[in-house]
Amino acid sequence: MIDPTVAASHGRLIRTRGDGLLIEFASVIDAVQCASEMQRLLAAFNEGLPTPERVEYRIGINLGEIVVGDDGDIFGDGVNIAARLEALADAGGICISARVHEDVAARLDLVFEDMGEQILKNIARPVHTYRVLPPATEAAATPLPPDDSPPLALPDKPSIAVLAFTNMSNDTEQEFFADGIAEDIITELSRSRSLFVIARNSSFIYKGRPVAIREVGRELGVRYVLEGSVRNVRNRVRVTAQLIEATTGGHVWAERYDRELADIFAVQDEITTSVSAAIQPALERSERERVVRKPADSLDTWESYHRGMWHFSKVEVAENEKARSFFQRAIELDHEFARAVAALALTYLNEITLFRPQLRAVNLPLALEHAAHAVAIDATDASGHAALARALWMSGRHAESLATAATAVSLDPNSAAARGALGGARLWSGHPRDAIEPLQSAMRLSPFDPLIPLWLHFTARARYWSGEYEEAIAVAGQLRQTFPGFRQAYNTLIAALGQVGRVDEARAVMTDGLTRFGEAFRSFMSLPLAELHELRPEDREHLIAGFRKANLV
Repeated sequence: MIDPTVAASHGRLIRTRGDGLLIEFASVIDAVQCASEMQRLLAAFNEGLPTPERVEYRIGINLGEIVVGDDGDIFGDGVNIAARLEALADAGGICISARVHEDVAARLDLVFEDMGEQILKNIARPVHTYRVLPPATEAAATPLPPDDSPPLALPDKPSIAVLAFTNMSNDTEQEFFADGIAEDIITELSRSRSLFVIARNSSFIYKGRPVAIREVGRELGVRYVLEGSVRNVRNRVRVTAQLIEATTGGHVWAERYDRELADIFAVQDEITTSVSAAIQPALERSERERVVRKPADSLDTWESYHRGMWHFSKVEVAENEKARSFFQRAIELDHEFARAVAALALTYLNEITLFRPQLRAVNLPLALEHAAHAVAIDATDASGHAALARALWMSGRHAESLATAATAVSLDPNSAAARGALGGARLWSGHPRDAIEPLQSAMRLSPFDPLIPLWLHFTARARYWSGEYEEAIAVAGQLRQTFPGFRQAYNTLIAALGQVGRVDEARAVMTDGLTRFGEAFRSFMSLPLAELHELRPEDREHLIAGFRKANLV
Protein backbone atom coordinates (compact mmCIF):
# COMPACT_ATOMS: atom_id res chain seq x y z
CA MET A 1 0.00 0.00 0.00
CA ILE A 2 2.74 2.43 0.96
CA ASP A 3 5.12 2.17 -2.01
CA PRO A 4 2.50 2.90 -4.71
CA THR A 5 1.10 5.77 -2.62
CA VAL A 6 4.53 7.36 -2.25
CA ALA A 7 5.25 6.91 -5.97
CA ALA A 8 1.91 8.44 -6.96
CA SER A 9 2.72 11.49 -4.81
CA HIS A 10 6.19 11.90 -6.35
CA GLY A 11 7.95 11.02 -3.11
CA ARG A 12 11.49 9.64 -2.87
CA LEU A 13 12.29 7.00 -0.28
CA ILE A 14 15.62 8.06 1.21
CA ARG A 15 16.15 5.24 3.69
CA THR A 16 14.53 2.73 5.99
CA ARG A 17 15.77 2.24 9.52
CA GLY A 18 14.17 -0.45 11.65
CA ASP A 19 10.45 0.09 11.19
CA GLY A 20 10.91 3.73 10.13
CA LEU A 21 10.89 5.43 6.73
CA LEU A 22 12.43 8.73 5.63
CA ILE A 23 10.73 10.13 2.52
CA GLU A 24 11.48 13.39 0.68
CA PHE A 25 9.03 15.38 -1.47
CA ALA A 26 9.59 18.32 -3.77
CA SER A 27 6.12 19.61 -2.83
CA VAL A 28 4.88 19.96 0.74
CA ILE A 29 1.32 19.53 -0.56
CA ASP A 30 2.29 16.17 -2.05
CA ALA A 31 3.84 15.19 1.28
CA VAL A 32 0.70 15.93 3.31
CA GLN A 33 -1.61 14.33 0.73
CA CYS A 34 0.57 11.24 0.68
CA ALA A 35 0.63 10.98 4.48
CA SER A 36 -3.14 11.41 4.68
CA GLU A 37 -3.72 8.73 2.03
CA MET A 38 -1.29 6.34 3.73
CA GLN A 39 -3.12 6.68 7.03
CA ARG A 40 -6.48 6.21 5.33
CA LEU A 41 -5.33 3.01 3.64
CA LEU A 42 -3.74 1.69 6.83
CA ALA A 43 -6.91 2.45 8.84
CA ALA A 44 -8.92 0.41 6.34
CA PHE A 45 -6.33 -2.39 6.51
CA ASN A 46 -6.44 -2.43 10.34
CA GLU A 47 -10.23 -2.47 10.59
CA GLY A 48 -11.36 -5.57 12.49
CA LEU A 49 -7.83 -6.77 13.25
CA PRO A 50 -6.76 -7.42 16.85
CA THR A 51 -4.31 -4.84 18.18
CA PRO A 52 -1.13 -6.95 17.90
CA GLU A 53 -1.75 -7.50 14.18
CA ARG A 54 -2.36 -3.87 13.24
CA VAL A 55 0.16 -1.73 11.36
CA GLU A 56 0.01 1.78 12.79
CA TYR A 57 2.39 4.52 11.71
CA ARG A 58 3.07 7.85 13.30
CA ILE A 59 3.98 10.44 10.67
CA GLY A 60 5.84 13.72 11.13
CA ILE A 61 6.13 16.26 8.31
CA ASN A 62 8.42 19.30 8.22
CA LEU A 63 9.42 21.85 5.60
CA GLY A 64 13.01 23.03 5.78
CA GLU A 65 16.55 23.09 4.48
CA ILE A 66 18.40 19.79 4.17
CA VAL A 67 21.96 18.67 3.57
CA VAL A 68 22.48 15.95 0.94
CA GLY A 69 25.28 13.46 1.61
CA ASP A 70 27.49 11.79 -1.00
CA ASP A 71 25.38 8.64 -0.77
CA GLY A 72 22.11 10.55 -1.33
CA ASP A 73 21.11 10.48 2.35
CA ILE A 74 19.74 13.73 3.79
CA PHE A 75 20.51 15.45 7.11
CA GLY A 76 20.00 18.67 9.00
CA ASP A 77 17.38 20.36 11.18
CA GLY A 78 14.80 20.00 8.43
CA VAL A 79 15.05 16.22 8.87
CA ASN A 80 15.55 16.24 12.63
CA ILE A 81 12.39 18.27 13.28
CA ALA A 82 10.35 15.88 11.11
CA ALA A 83 11.65 12.97 13.22
CA ARG A 84 10.68 14.74 16.46
CA LEU A 85 7.25 15.56 15.09
CA GLU A 86 6.74 11.88 14.29
CA ALA A 87 7.26 11.10 17.97
CA LEU A 88 4.54 13.62 18.92
CA ALA A 89 1.97 12.06 16.58
CA ASP A 90 -0.64 9.59 17.78
CA ALA A 91 -0.55 6.06 16.42
CA GLY A 92 -2.20 6.36 13.02
CA GLY A 93 -1.84 10.14 13.17
CA ILE A 94 0.06 12.95 11.48
CA CYS A 95 1.88 15.85 13.14
CA ILE A 96 3.13 18.79 11.07
CA SER A 97 5.12 21.95 11.73
CA ALA A 98 3.65 25.44 11.43
CA ARG A 99 5.68 25.98 8.25
CA VAL A 100 3.89 23.05 6.67
CA HIS A 101 0.51 24.22 7.96
CA GLU A 102 1.07 27.69 6.50
CA ASP A 103 1.58 26.28 3.02
CA VAL A 104 -1.13 23.62 2.94
CA ALA A 105 -3.99 24.72 5.20
CA ALA A 106 -5.90 26.53 2.47
CA ARG A 107 -5.03 24.13 -0.33
CA LEU A 108 -6.15 20.79 1.10
CA ASP A 109 -9.56 19.77 2.31
CA LEU A 110 -8.24 18.69 5.71
CA VAL A 111 -8.82 19.94 9.25
CA PHE A 112 -5.92 20.83 11.54
CA GLU A 113 -5.79 21.08 15.33
CA ASP A 114 -3.36 23.58 16.84
CA MET A 115 -1.04 21.83 19.32
CA GLY A 116 0.81 25.02 20.22
CA GLU A 117 4.56 25.29 20.59
CA GLN A 118 6.47 22.13 21.54
CA ILE A 119 9.96 21.68 22.98
CA LEU A 120 11.67 19.09 20.80
CA LYS A 121 14.71 17.08 21.82
CA ASN A 122 17.99 18.52 20.47
CA ILE A 123 16.15 21.35 18.70
CA ALA A 124 17.24 24.77 19.95
CA ARG A 125 13.95 26.61 19.62
CA PRO A 126 10.30 25.67 20.28
CA VAL A 127 8.38 24.48 17.22
CA HIS A 128 4.73 25.40 16.63
CA THR A 129 2.89 22.19 15.66
CA TYR A 130 -0.47 21.03 14.30
CA ARG A 131 -2.26 17.71 14.29
CA VAL A 132 -3.98 16.59 11.07
CA LEU A 133 -7.39 15.36 12.15
CA PRO A 134 -8.67 12.11 10.68
CA PRO A 135 -11.94 12.23 8.72
CA ALA A 136 -14.03 11.02 11.63
CA THR A 137 -12.77 13.82 13.84
CA GLU A 138 -13.30 16.30 11.03
CA ALA A 139 -16.90 15.27 10.69
CA ALA A 140 -17.37 15.65 14.45
CA ALA A 141 -15.65 19.03 14.48
CA THR A 142 -17.78 20.51 11.71
CA PRO A 143 -21.11 18.69 11.63
CA LEU A 144 -23.19 18.97 8.52
CA PRO A 145 -26.44 20.85 8.83
CA PRO A 146 -29.49 18.62 9.20
CA ASP A 147 -30.99 17.30 5.99
CA ASP A 148 -33.88 19.74 6.27
CA SER A 149 -31.46 22.70 6.25
CA PRO A 150 -30.48 23.27 2.61
CA PRO A 151 -27.43 25.36 1.80
CA LEU A 152 -28.00 29.06 1.24
CA ALA A 153 -28.48 30.01 -2.40
CA LEU A 154 -25.49 31.71 -3.99
CA PRO A 155 -25.99 35.39 -4.92
CA ASP A 156 -26.06 36.38 -8.59
CA LYS A 157 -22.57 37.94 -8.37
CA PRO A 158 -19.27 36.73 -6.89
CA SER A 159 -19.71 36.20 -3.15
CA ILE A 160 -16.91 36.06 -0.59
CA ALA A 161 -16.39 35.53 3.13
CA VAL A 162 -13.20 36.75 4.80
CA LEU A 163 -12.33 34.61 7.81
CA ALA A 164 -10.47 35.91 10.84
CA PHE A 165 -6.75 35.63 10.16
CA THR A 166 -4.93 33.14 12.40
CA ASN A 167 -2.39 34.54 14.85
CA MET A 168 0.55 32.13 14.70
CA SER A 169 2.72 34.11 17.15
CA ASN A 170 3.00 33.83 20.92
CA ASP A 171 2.37 37.56 21.18
CA THR A 172 -1.30 38.10 22.02
CA GLU A 173 -1.00 41.67 20.77
CA GLN A 174 -0.77 40.22 17.27
CA GLU A 175 -4.35 38.98 17.69
CA PHE A 176 -5.56 42.54 17.22
CA PHE A 177 -3.28 43.00 14.21
CA ALA A 178 -4.59 39.77 12.61
CA ASP A 179 -8.21 40.72 13.23
CA GLY A 180 -7.57 44.25 12.00
CA ILE A 181 -6.25 43.06 8.64
CA ALA A 182 -9.26 40.78 8.05
CA GLU A 183 -11.71 43.50 9.11
CA ASP A 184 -10.06 46.09 6.87
CA ILE A 185 -10.13 43.71 3.90
CA ILE A 186 -13.86 43.15 4.47
CA THR A 187 -14.40 46.92 4.55
CA GLU A 188 -12.33 47.47 1.40
CA LEU A 189 -14.03 44.67 -0.56
CA SER A 190 -17.45 45.91 0.52
CA ARG A 191 -16.80 49.10 -1.46
CA SER A 192 -17.02 47.10 -4.68
CA ARG A 193 -20.53 46.98 -6.11
CA SER A 194 -19.62 43.87 -8.09
CA LEU A 195 -19.07 41.72 -4.97
CA PHE A 196 -21.36 40.21 -2.33
CA VAL A 197 -19.31 40.36 0.90
CA ILE A 198 -20.32 38.62 4.14
CA ALA A 199 -20.27 40.90 7.18
CA ARG A 200 -17.55 40.50 9.81
CA ASN A 201 -19.92 39.32 12.54
CA SER A 202 -20.89 36.31 10.42
CA SER A 203 -17.49 35.36 9.01
CA PHE A 204 -15.70 35.69 12.38
CA ILE A 205 -17.86 33.02 14.07
CA TYR A 206 -15.35 30.42 12.82
CA LYS A 207 -12.46 32.06 14.62
CA GLY A 208 -10.40 29.69 16.75
CA ARG A 209 -11.94 26.44 15.59
CA PRO A 210 -11.08 24.06 12.75
CA VAL A 211 -13.55 24.16 9.90
CA ALA A 212 -13.66 22.86 6.34
CA ILE A 213 -13.80 25.57 3.68
CA ARG A 214 -16.67 23.80 1.91
CA GLU A 215 -18.76 24.09 5.08
CA VAL A 216 -18.02 27.80 5.37
CA GLY A 217 -19.25 28.25 1.82
CA ARG A 218 -22.33 26.14 2.49
CA GLU A 219 -23.30 27.82 5.76
CA LEU A 220 -22.66 31.40 4.63
CA GLY A 221 -23.86 30.97 1.04
CA VAL A 222 -20.66 32.14 -0.66
CA ARG A 223 -18.62 30.85 -3.56
CA TYR A 224 -15.24 32.12 -2.32
CA VAL A 225 -13.48 32.20 1.04
CA LEU A 226 -10.40 34.22 1.97
CA GLU A 227 -8.33 33.01 4.89
CA GLY A 228 -4.87 33.88 6.14
CA SER A 229 -2.39 33.92 8.97
CA VAL A 230 -0.09 36.36 10.74
CA ARG A 231 3.27 35.49 12.26
CA ASN A 232 5.53 37.91 14.10
CA VAL A 233 9.24 37.17 14.43
CA ARG A 234 11.15 39.85 16.34
CA ASN A 235 10.58 43.10 14.42
CA ARG A 236 9.17 41.53 11.23
CA VAL A 237 5.73 40.25 10.37
CA ARG A 238 4.70 37.67 7.77
CA VAL A 239 1.12 37.68 6.51
CA THR A 240 -0.20 34.99 4.18
CA ALA A 241 -3.55 35.06 2.41
CA GLN A 242 -5.28 32.40 0.31
CA LEU A 243 -8.44 32.66 -1.79
CA ILE A 244 -10.33 29.38 -2.20
CA GLU A 245 -13.37 28.46 -4.27
CA ALA A 246 -15.54 26.97 -1.55
CA THR A 247 -17.71 24.85 -3.82
CA THR A 248 -14.75 22.88 -5.15
CA GLY A 249 -11.96 23.52 -2.65
CA GLY A 250 -9.87 24.79 -5.57
CA HIS A 251 -7.08 27.28 -4.89
CA VAL A 252 -7.64 30.58 -6.76
CA TRP A 253 -4.91 32.88 -5.46
CA ALA A 254 -2.29 33.11 -2.72
CA GLU A 255 0.34 35.59 -1.64
CA ARG A 256 2.79 36.13 1.22
CA TYR A 257 3.84 39.52 2.59
CA ASP A 258 6.99 40.05 4.68
CA ARG A 259 7.28 43.49 6.26
CA GLU A 260 9.20 45.41 8.93
CA LEU A 261 6.99 46.31 11.89
CA ALA A 262 8.26 49.86 12.37
CA ASP A 263 4.69 51.20 12.15
CA ILE A 264 2.16 48.43 12.69
CA PHE A 265 -0.78 50.49 11.41
CA ALA A 266 1.04 51.50 8.23
CA VAL A 267 1.88 47.83 7.63
CA GLN A 268 -1.75 46.89 8.24
CA ASP A 269 -2.93 49.48 5.71
CA GLU A 270 -0.35 48.43 3.11
CA ILE A 271 -1.19 44.73 3.33
CA THR A 272 -4.93 45.40 3.34
CA THR A 273 -4.60 47.48 0.17
CA SER A 274 -2.39 44.87 -1.53
CA VAL A 275 -4.67 41.94 -0.72
CA SER A 276 -7.86 43.79 -1.66
CA ALA A 277 -6.39 44.94 -4.96
CA ALA A 278 -5.27 41.42 -5.88
CA ILE A 279 -8.54 39.67 -5.05
CA GLN A 280 -10.81 41.38 -7.58
CA PRO A 281 -8.89 40.30 -10.73
CA ALA A 282 -8.45 36.80 -9.30
CA LEU A 283 -12.19 36.50 -8.66
CA GLU A 284 -13.09 37.77 -12.10
CA ARG A 285 -10.67 35.36 -13.76
CA SER A 286 -12.12 32.49 -11.72
CA GLU A 287 -15.66 33.50 -12.65
CA ARG A 288 -14.78 33.55 -16.36
CA GLU A 289 -13.25 30.09 -16.15
CA ARG A 290 -16.25 28.76 -14.22
CA VAL A 291 -19.00 29.98 -16.55
CA VAL A 292 -17.27 28.83 -19.74
CA ARG A 293 -17.93 25.25 -18.60
CA LYS A 294 -21.71 25.82 -18.52
CA PRO A 295 -24.07 25.52 -21.51
CA ALA A 296 -24.59 28.95 -23.06
CA ASP A 297 -28.40 28.76 -22.92
CA SER A 298 -28.34 28.10 -19.15
CA LEU A 299 -26.40 31.24 -18.19
CA ASP A 300 -28.03 33.90 -16.04
CA THR A 301 -27.31 37.63 -16.29
CA TRP A 302 -24.05 37.66 -14.33
CA GLU A 303 -22.80 34.48 -15.95
CA SER A 304 -23.59 35.82 -19.43
CA TYR A 305 -21.51 38.88 -18.63
CA HIS A 306 -18.53 36.80 -17.49
CA ARG A 307 -18.88 34.45 -20.47
CA GLY A 308 -18.62 37.58 -22.59
CA MET A 309 -15.51 38.66 -20.68
CA TRP A 310 -13.97 35.22 -21.30
CA HIS A 311 -14.39 35.67 -25.07
CA PHE A 312 -13.33 39.32 -24.85
CA SER A 313 -10.04 38.25 -23.23
CA LYS A 314 -9.05 36.27 -26.35
CA VAL A 315 -8.29 39.51 -28.27
CA GLU A 316 -9.39 38.13 -31.64
CA VAL A 317 -11.97 39.52 -34.05
CA ALA A 318 -14.27 36.47 -33.92
CA GLU A 319 -14.01 36.27 -30.11
CA ASN A 320 -14.83 39.97 -29.86
CA GLU A 321 -18.06 39.34 -31.75
CA LYS A 322 -18.94 36.40 -29.50
CA ALA A 323 -18.27 38.58 -26.46
CA ARG A 324 -20.63 41.21 -27.84
CA SER A 325 -23.43 38.64 -28.22
CA PHE A 326 -23.07 37.53 -24.58
CA PHE A 327 -23.05 41.11 -23.31
CA GLN A 328 -26.19 41.78 -25.33
CA ARG A 329 -27.77 38.66 -23.81
CA ALA A 330 -26.91 39.90 -20.31
CA ILE A 331 -28.50 43.27 -21.08
CA GLU A 332 -31.62 41.58 -22.43
CA LEU A 333 -31.91 39.68 -19.14
CA ASP A 334 -31.32 42.84 -17.09
CA HIS A 335 -31.66 46.23 -18.81
CA GLU A 336 -30.07 47.95 -15.78
CA PHE A 337 -26.85 45.91 -15.77
CA ALA A 338 -24.37 48.78 -16.15
CA ARG A 339 -21.20 46.69 -16.34
CA ALA A 340 -22.54 44.69 -19.30
CA VAL A 341 -23.48 47.92 -21.09
CA ALA A 342 -19.98 49.31 -20.48
CA ALA A 343 -18.42 46.07 -21.72
CA LEU A 344 -20.58 46.24 -24.86
CA ALA A 345 -19.11 49.70 -25.54
CA LEU A 346 -15.61 48.23 -25.24
CA THR A 347 -16.31 45.66 -27.96
CA TYR A 348 -16.99 48.49 -30.42
CA LEU A 349 -13.85 50.36 -29.33
CA ASN A 350 -11.65 47.27 -29.50
CA GLU A 351 -12.97 46.40 -32.92
CA ILE A 352 -11.84 49.68 -34.45
CA THR A 353 -8.61 49.88 -32.45
CA LEU A 354 -7.43 46.31 -32.97
CA PHE A 355 -9.23 44.75 -35.92
CA ARG A 356 -11.35 46.92 -38.22
CA PRO A 357 -10.37 50.61 -38.25
CA GLN A 358 -12.60 51.09 -41.29
CA LEU A 359 -15.62 50.77 -38.95
CA ARG A 360 -14.62 53.81 -36.90
CA ALA A 361 -17.37 56.06 -38.28
CA VAL A 362 -20.03 53.49 -37.32
CA ASN A 363 -18.58 52.07 -34.12
CA LEU A 364 -17.41 55.19 -32.31
CA PRO A 365 -20.90 56.75 -31.96
CA LEU A 366 -22.22 53.38 -30.76
CA ALA A 367 -19.44 53.12 -28.17
CA LEU A 368 -20.15 56.65 -26.93
CA GLU A 369 -23.85 55.89 -26.69
CA HIS A 370 -23.43 52.65 -24.72
CA ALA A 371 -20.72 54.03 -22.40
CA ALA A 372 -22.81 57.09 -21.59
CA HIS A 373 -25.81 54.83 -20.99
CA ALA A 374 -23.77 52.69 -18.56
CA VAL A 375 -22.90 55.83 -16.57
CA ALA A 376 -26.53 56.93 -16.62
CA ILE A 377 -27.66 53.55 -15.27
CA ASP A 378 -25.13 53.54 -12.43
CA ALA A 379 -23.04 56.68 -11.91
CA THR A 380 -21.16 54.98 -9.04
CA ASP A 381 -19.74 52.14 -11.16
CA ALA A 382 -16.16 52.77 -12.31
CA SER A 383 -16.38 50.51 -15.39
CA GLY A 384 -18.87 52.78 -17.15
CA HIS A 385 -16.76 55.88 -16.56
CA ALA A 386 -13.62 54.03 -17.77
CA ALA A 387 -15.31 53.00 -21.02
CA LEU A 388 -16.71 56.50 -21.52
CA ALA A 389 -13.29 58.10 -20.99
CA ARG A 390 -11.86 55.95 -23.77
CA ALA A 391 -14.70 56.75 -26.17
CA LEU A 392 -14.29 60.47 -25.40
CA TRP A 393 -10.57 60.66 -26.15
CA MET A 394 -11.09 58.67 -29.37
CA SER A 395 -13.60 61.39 -30.29
CA GLY A 396 -11.06 64.12 -29.59
CA ARG A 397 -12.86 65.34 -26.43
CA HIS A 398 -9.73 65.26 -24.27
CA ALA A 399 -10.72 67.55 -21.38
CA GLU A 400 -13.94 65.57 -20.82
CA SER A 401 -11.97 62.33 -21.06
CA LEU A 402 -9.53 63.41 -18.33
CA ALA A 403 -12.33 64.37 -15.96
CA THR A 404 -14.26 61.16 -16.62
CA ALA A 405 -11.19 58.96 -16.08
CA ALA A 406 -10.39 60.75 -12.82
CA THR A 407 -13.95 60.05 -11.67
CA ALA A 408 -13.51 56.34 -12.49
CA VAL A 409 -10.37 56.14 -10.31
CA SER A 410 -12.03 58.02 -7.44
CA LEU A 411 -14.94 55.58 -7.51
CA ASP A 412 -12.71 52.50 -7.44
CA PRO A 413 -8.95 53.05 -6.88
CA ASN A 414 -8.37 49.30 -7.28
CA SER A 415 -10.01 49.13 -10.71
CA ALA A 416 -7.47 48.26 -13.39
CA ALA A 417 -9.87 49.54 -16.07
CA ALA A 418 -10.10 52.91 -14.30
CA ARG A 419 -6.32 53.21 -13.94
CA GLY A 420 -5.83 52.26 -17.58
CA ALA A 421 -8.42 54.82 -18.66
CA LEU A 422 -6.64 57.54 -16.68
CA GLY A 423 -3.34 56.62 -18.34
CA GLY A 424 -4.94 56.73 -21.77
CA ALA A 425 -6.67 60.05 -21.10
CA ARG A 426 -3.40 61.62 -19.97
CA LEU A 427 -1.51 60.19 -22.93
CA TRP A 428 -3.83 61.47 -25.65
CA SER A 429 -4.34 64.85 -23.99
CA GLY A 430 -0.63 65.66 -24.15
CA HIS A 431 0.70 64.41 -20.77
CA PRO A 432 2.67 61.29 -21.77
CA ARG A 433 5.00 61.17 -18.75
CA ASP A 434 2.04 61.38 -16.36
CA ALA A 435 0.37 58.51 -18.23
CA ILE A 436 3.03 55.91 -17.42
CA GLU A 437 2.32 55.45 -13.70
CA PRO A 438 -1.45 54.70 -13.98
CA LEU A 439 -0.79 52.40 -16.94
CA GLN A 440 1.77 50.44 -14.93
CA SER A 441 -0.66 50.32 -12.01
CA ALA A 442 -3.38 48.93 -14.29
CA MET A 443 -1.13 46.12 -15.52
CA ARG A 444 0.00 45.36 -11.97
CA LEU A 445 -3.57 45.25 -10.68
CA SER A 446 -4.75 42.94 -13.49
CA PRO A 447 -1.80 41.19 -15.18
CA PHE A 448 -4.08 38.96 -17.30
CA ASP A 449 -6.56 41.64 -18.29
CA PRO A 450 -8.09 41.63 -21.81
CA LEU A 451 -7.00 45.27 -22.15
CA ILE A 452 -3.29 44.51 -21.59
CA PRO A 453 -2.47 44.97 -25.33
CA LEU A 454 -4.08 48.40 -25.24
CA TRP A 455 -2.20 49.43 -22.09
CA LEU A 456 1.10 48.21 -23.56
CA HIS A 457 0.37 50.25 -26.71
CA PHE A 458 -0.32 53.32 -24.58
CA THR A 459 2.86 52.74 -22.57
CA ALA A 460 4.99 52.42 -25.71
CA ARG A 461 3.47 55.59 -27.15
CA ALA A 462 3.92 57.43 -23.83
CA ARG A 463 7.60 56.50 -23.83
CA TYR A 464 7.94 57.67 -27.43
CA TRP A 465 6.25 61.03 -26.91
CA SER A 466 8.38 61.50 -23.77
CA GLY A 467 11.50 61.09 -25.92
CA GLU A 468 12.39 57.75 -24.31
CA TYR A 469 12.90 55.99 -27.63
CA GLU A 470 14.81 52.92 -26.43
CA GLU A 471 12.14 52.26 -23.80
CA ALA A 472 9.47 52.70 -26.49
CA ILE A 473 11.27 50.16 -28.70
CA ALA A 474 11.35 47.63 -25.85
CA VAL A 475 7.62 47.92 -25.04
CA ALA A 476 6.42 48.13 -28.66
CA GLY A 477 8.64 45.16 -29.56
CA GLN A 478 7.16 43.14 -26.72
CA LEU A 479 3.64 44.05 -27.84
CA ARG A 480 4.40 43.12 -31.47
CA GLN A 481 5.72 39.72 -30.41
CA THR A 482 2.82 38.98 -28.05
CA PHE A 483 -0.01 40.43 -30.18
CA PRO A 484 1.29 40.44 -33.79
CA GLY A 485 -2.09 41.51 -35.13
CA PHE A 486 -2.04 44.84 -33.25
CA ARG A 487 -1.15 47.40 -35.90
CA GLN A 488 -0.33 50.37 -33.68
CA ALA A 489 2.63 48.51 -32.16
CA TYR A 490 4.30 48.53 -35.60
CA ASN A 491 3.81 52.30 -35.99
CA THR A 492 5.38 53.10 -32.63
CA LEU A 493 8.22 50.65 -33.19
CA ILE A 494 9.05 52.01 -36.66
CA ALA A 495 9.03 55.62 -35.45
CA ALA A 496 11.19 54.87 -32.40
CA LEU A 497 13.70 52.88 -34.46
CA GLY A 498 13.88 55.77 -36.90
CA GLN A 499 14.55 58.24 -34.07
CA VAL A 500 17.61 56.26 -32.87
CA GLY A 501 18.95 55.61 -36.38
CA ARG A 502 18.20 51.89 -36.58
CA VAL A 503 16.94 52.25 -40.14
CA ASP A 504 17.43 48.68 -41.31
CA GLU A 505 15.39 47.33 -38.38
CA ALA A 506 12.66 49.90 -39.08
CA ARG A 507 12.46 48.75 -42.68
CA ALA A 508 12.21 45.12 -41.60
CA VAL A 509 9.27 45.99 -39.34
CA MET A 510 7.69 47.90 -42.24
CA THR A 511 8.05 44.88 -44.52
CA ASP A 512 6.46 42.67 -41.87
CA GLY A 513 3.60 45.14 -41.48
CA LEU A 514 2.92 45.21 -45.23
CA THR A 515 3.00 41.40 -45.36
CA ARG A 516 0.58 41.13 -42.45
CA PHE A 517 -1.80 44.02 -43.17
CA GLY A 518 -1.36 44.69 -46.91
CA GLU A 519 -1.09 48.09 -48.57
CA ALA A 520 -3.62 49.49 -46.09
CA PHE A 521 -0.75 49.55 -43.61
CA ARG A 522 1.16 52.08 -45.72
CA SER A 523 -1.81 54.42 -45.91
CA PHE A 524 -2.44 54.00 -42.18
CA MET A 525 1.04 55.43 -41.53
CA SER A 526 -0.15 58.79 -42.86
CA LEU A 527 -2.13 59.08 -39.57
CA PRO A 528 -5.08 61.10 -40.90
CA LEU A 529 -6.15 63.67 -38.31
CA ALA A 530 -9.63 63.80 -39.81
CA GLU A 531 -10.19 60.25 -38.63
CA LEU A 532 -7.82 59.71 -35.69
CA HIS A 533 -9.32 62.35 -33.41
CA GLU A 534 -7.24 61.19 -30.44
CA LEU A 535 -4.07 62.42 -32.18
CA ARG A 536 -3.11 66.01 -31.45
CA PRO A 537 -1.34 67.71 -34.41
CA GLU A 538 1.98 67.93 -32.57
CA ASP A 539 1.83 64.24 -31.57
CA ARG A 540 1.06 63.26 -35.14
CA GLU A 541 4.04 65.23 -36.40
CA HIS A 542 6.29 63.63 -33.78
CA LEU A 543 5.38 60.15 -35.07
CA ILE A 544 5.80 61.11 -38.72
CA ALA A 545 9.22 62.58 -37.87
CA GLY A 546 10.26 59.11 -36.76
CA PHE A 547 8.95 57.60 -40.00
CA ARG A 548 10.94 60.17 -41.98
CA LYS A 549 14.15 59.39 -40.11
CA ALA A 550 13.60 55.74 -41.05
CA ASN A 551 13.25 56.89 -44.69
CA LEU A 552 9.79 55.34 -44.89
CA VAL A 553 7.63 58.39 -45.73
